[in-house]
Amino acid sequence: MDRDPAVTDMLDRQAITDVIYRYASSIDHKDYNGLRAVLTDDARAKYGDREWLEGADAIVAFNREYGMAQSWQHHLLSVYHVDITGDSASTMTYHTSYQTSADDPNTARVIVARYYDQLCREDDRWKISSKEMKVGWRETRHGEGSGS
Repeated sequence: MDRDPAVTDMLDRQAITDVIYRYASSIDHKDYNGLRAVLTDDARAKYGDREWLEGADAIVAFNREYGMAQSWQHHLLSVYHVDITGDSASTMTYHTSYQTSADDPNTARVIVARYYDQLCREDDRWKISSKEMKVGWRETRHGEGSGS
């Protein structure tokens, strides 16, 4: 079926945006199978000042280990740019995340950053092949949260 290129572009943009949101919500819900599903096998990621992680399994392992200390994670994302060239795409997403730990549920760590992602179409699905998180600032907030 021939589809209007404008419709194809809109569908790709929505699918790419969905992948970016699924990445974050999978981390928030500790759904590491869901996280793995949005990454190419050879994906790489860099979170702030940390070294590059190479391979989807390393990215999932890092997030699983990091998530063990978190009782609550919440990513708030806005996908600002989606640039598509054939079966490749790049995105820029504004990112604010909140994290609490079981040992201190009334303290939230806040990270404000930008994600720079590269995606590719693999088996008719968009997947993240590279993610770089550039941190703008971090802060700690104290409140009366329940931690659950």
